[in-house]
Amino acid sequence: MRIKKLSATEKKVLELLEPVVNQAGFELVTVEFQGGRSGMVLRLFIDREEGGVTLDDCASISRTAGDILDIHDIIAERYNLEVSSPGVNRILVTDDDLRKYTGQKVRIRAKQLLDGRKRFNGLLKGVVDNAAAVQIDNEIFKIPLEHISRARLDII
Repeated sequence: MRIKKLSATEKKVLELLEPVVNQAGFELVTVEFQGGRSGMVLRLFIDREEGGVTLDDCASISRTAGDILDIHDIIAERYNLEVSSPGVNRILVTDDDLRKYTGQKVRIRAKQLLDGRKRFNGLLKGVVDNAAAVQIDNEIFKIPLEHISRARLDII
């Protein structure tokens, strides 16, 4: 289950590029298509289990993705393509991400007040009953997955 809902364009891009990125040995973590200072920006966040992502990796995926997007022409408007690593404080986009990073420090923002707060910064205890369990001090908070607006690791 995806935590962050994707737009129709983002879904099309993800479906088109995910197999290609996977075949190149990377994970397509997420796709963002949004306005920037100089127009629309399509961002691809890639990662690799071992060794991380280099600038050359991003350049290679950018060339490949750009060619594929040009051929399929699924984005009608002009946009800039950016490919990068999700970074140390990686965004968590699926319930599988939450399971994978159980035991790590996280920052989760809820869409609405839950237990009197929207921000939950603490130790991820896992996914329980379709909710992210986060320990803050000695208390466990359960944030339903559908109420999460953003989740990321809190390494630094």
